[in-house]
Amino acid sequence: MATSKVLGYLESRKNLAGGACGLLGLVLTFTGVAGPYWPVVVAGLYGAGALIAPPERPALPRFPDPSAQLDAVREDFAKLGAYLADVDVPQALRTRLTELTDLLGALLDPGWAAELLAQDPEAVHTLSRAVRQDVPEAVDTFVRTRWWTRLAPGTEPPERHLERQLTLLCEEAERLAAALRDTEARRQETHTRYLEDRSQ
Repeated sequence: MATSKVLGYLESRKNLAGGACGLLGLVLTFTGVAGPYWPVVVAGLYGAGALIAPPERPALPRFPDPSAQLDAVREDFAKLGAYLADVDVPQALRTRLTELTDLLGALLDPGWAAELLAQDPEAVHTLSRAVRQDVPEAVDTFVRTRWWTRLAPGTEPPERHLERQLTLLCEEAERLAAALRDTEARRQETHTRYLEDRSQ
């Protein structure tokens, strides 16, 4: 702890400015200007330099690594998959749900998509919200509402609402995948232009 404080001070602006002024004092000593009081001159100039040095910049805040956030979303996606496997939904909705989870799983797979996602906090948020909130809430609401409609026939079937919600979530995931594909394509074009410019 004390060692890190000492090292921190050695690298500080105060020490660097004081050291520069102290060197000026040594130059004055070797040119004969400081005379027999050279230690006082060097120490005084060092102190003056340390006093007039600009204040230290505050350290940058440490934010969680987006790739670590993606790992947490992957774990939650596995929990979501286990939950969805136990839920009783009609086959048509099961197909739509599988399509959505396959798309979310492909986006979360480690690889180029995950690398691009890690550079886009908004995309990570969108994916996290879909896995942790949108999909489980839509399915849970369907399960609860389906039970009530059995007691009150004639109301609008909850299957219609869940199908629409799953469609909207699929469209959102497809837009995210398309944006990632566009980003990758632009990155490839930029690299191609760079190589072409370098070869000229």
